Amino acid sequence: MYGVHPPKNSDAAVAGDTADVIRTYQAWEGSNVFFLGGRFIFGPDIQSIFLSISLIVVPVVIFCVFVGRKLLDDFNHHLGILVMVIAIVLSIYVLTMLLVTSGRDPGIVPRNKRPPEPEVVLDQSLDVGPGQTPQLRPPRFKEVTVNGLTVKVKYCDTCMLYRPPRCSHCSICDNCVDRFDHHCPWVGQCIGLRNYRFYFMFVSSATLLCIYIFAFCWVYAIKIKNSEDTSIWGALIKTPASIVLIIYTFICVWFVGGLTVFHLYLISTNQSTYENFRYRYDRTENPYNRGIIENFKEVFWRSIPPSKNDFRAVVERESETQDGSFGGGFVNSYAEKTPSDIEMGDWKAALNNGSGGVDQYDQTGHNGLRGHPRRSSWGRRSGSWDLTSDIASVASALGDSNRVVGGSSDNLRGQLTGQDRR
Repeated sequence: MYGVHPPKNSDAAVAGDTADVIRTYQAWEGSNVFFLGGRFIFGPDIQSIFLSISLIVVPVVIFCVFVGRKLLDDFNHHLGILVMVIAIVLSIYVLTMLLVTSGRDPGIVPRNKRPPEPEVVLDQSLDVGPGQTPQLRPPRFKEVTVNGLTVKVKYCDTCMLYRPPRCSHCSICDNCVDRFDHHCPWVGQCIGLRNYRFYFMFVSSATLLCIYIFAFCWVYAIKIKNSEDTSIWGALIKTPASIVLIIYTFICVWFVGGLTVFHLYLISTNQSTYENFRYRYDRTENPYNRGIIENFKEVFWRSIPPSKNDFRAVVERESETQDGSFGGGFVNSYAEKTPSDIEMGDWKAALNNGSGGVDQYDQTGHNGLRGHPRRSSWGRRSGSWDLTSDIASVASALGDSNRVVGGSSDNLRGQLTGQDRR
């Protein structure tokens, strides 16, 4: 198993002009965990899978040992063996759907290495006062048309791209996921375009398994009652394993059964969990709803698109610090934000620093006038930055004739002092 973080340069780097090459999964910037050389991708909370497996396997083993085995000879034509066989086969199917849901790419949209160049505009929402540098940023939202209806798509600061419709950034896995439904802690993975079908099959088959065990525990208790001519409660006392399994499956069926019913509703209306809780299409028209039959066909009969990521592809190792600007003038000023801003929050929170004001610094930004050190959101300290000619041209275009940029802060103070003396 391979826990992936951005790789650090080491003595193993090839010297000279030869590039240091690695696999894509080794340079992955998300929080995912890879297995078998990048062939399987899991979320960072992969430990929860083992809990989910134990919650399935342990009750089935108890059922087979204390209930199913006792029913082997209680049915004609050796049909009793089918009770145990069906339980085992159904359990294997549930575990398979769990692993397929958890171990595949849910529909991750690859990140851009640089912010998009088209449609870069000057943000006039921030006041540019003396000693401050105007910042360039892409529009926060863009409008696209889906089935004749206008839908807003949001710019993702982490992935440096405009998210496709129905895409959202998961703050746990740190990836943009196409048709993002939710991040499921029980499978340790995001649920999206490429694994939603298997997720539904997992919860629905788990519901059937709970009902199956629940029913045959009662069948076994009734057979004890009839054979020993006792009450049903007296029969249950004679099989404590059935009591435990009845209580356990009754509780679980409300959970997985409720999820099954809820997702049947979502599929019939072509919604995701994220959209249902955030947008509430019962108040506005859903641009993705194509009718119940077409909605079900879209989930269960449409071919699953291939992954947009080749995790085993060979790539060149990149340096840890990269300039997120292009043309010397763009500032990715939304980079500092909380996880809630990434997925659900207001974009204005991404513009505020700890004191509540507008943060004029970011990972690739420039200090407006004075070159004092700054502390980034990752706790690093960095020195002053020289202002580029592109920023100077923007300042000139704004008509700030008293602003002198392009030199160091010391040169700037010297020029201002000379002007005062004259």
